Amino acid sequence: MEAKLVTDLPEDSGWEFEPKWDGFRCLAYRAGDEIDLRAKSGKPLKRYFPEVVAFLKKLEPKCFVLDGELVIPAGGTLAFEALQQRIHPAESRIKKLSSETPALLILFDMLLDTKGQSMLEVPLKQRRAALEGFFKSAGDAKNLKLSPYTLDLRKARDWLNHASGALDGVVAKRLDGSYLPGERAMLKVKHLRTADCVVGGFRYASESRYVGSLLLGLYDSEGRLDHVGFTATITHDERPALTKRLEALIAPPGFTGKAPGGPSRWSTERSGEWEPLKPKLVVEVRYDHVTDNRFRHGTKLVRFRPDKSPKQCTFEQLEPPMLPRNIKLFLK
Repeated sequence: MEAKLVTDLPEDSGWEFEPKWDGFRCLAYRAGDEIDLRAKSGKPLKRYFPEVVAFLKKLEPKCFVLDGELVIPAGGTLAFEALQQRIHPAESRIKKLSSETPALLILFDMLLDTKGQSMLEVPLKQRRAALEGFFKSAGDAKNLKLSPYTLDLRKARDWLNHASGALDGVVAKRLDGSYLPGERAMLKVKHLRTADCVVGGFRYASESRYVGSLLLGLYDSEGRLDHVGFTATITHDERPALTKRLEALIAPPGFTGKAPGGPSRWSTERSGEWEPLKPKLVVEVRYDHVTDNRFRHGTKLVRFRPDKSPKQCTFEQLEPPMLPRNIKLFLK
């Protein structure tokens, strides 16, 4: 079951609110001694998380299907980059990482109970009770966590206000709702932040002489301009005038620290070629996540900032707010 992105949490009654964790969504299956882990896309995750398979095999129940999130704690928050490192072809590398940075499975729903009965049409309130019973039977399973929830809108909004690092936002589910695979039957509100970035370069759109995306940079503590991501939310009508403006600023090197690489391994269409610019333009962009000092996803262009000096665009903007104490304790 998936979630529909909305801008505000629902205010009417009958909703359960849960933290939206920053990890890999995962369905965990068990049938006797057979364990399987599947991503939201359906792709297998079992070989990348052998420690999760091992602790699920140790549980007393021999039958279940659980919905949850694979996460790796680090310093009171969650390290998404550590999860990404697990998707590696070398088994020796995976084995080493699974020992050094073991993953947790945070549970938030139950699709098949320990007697082999489907829970899909059972209301969430009853599924949650069954999940809590399952978690209690697991005993002191250090790698297994039960996600908190609240019926209090104020508490949910507090989670949302602190959503960064460990939290991706807040999810709202109907207490009387069934589990509907493939449907966006939940609501999610993501915590979006903004940053002012220098336009250090741009790429032309595919098969076009108009700008396709702006390459974004921030200054590090040494005064070097590092590439941190891109924005491509430029309207068709804006492209001719913006292209002319950018071409007037073309001059190497563009980025004086980390520079854009070649084509992404996830996309074969985007060109690796880019045009360097004088560091004159500043834009405000909206983003959701930062991983390894880069915007994890494409950003949304909010506006140009002619009032902002490029040298004011530093990495300090990306420092996450402090997490609530109860979330930090939960991750220990």
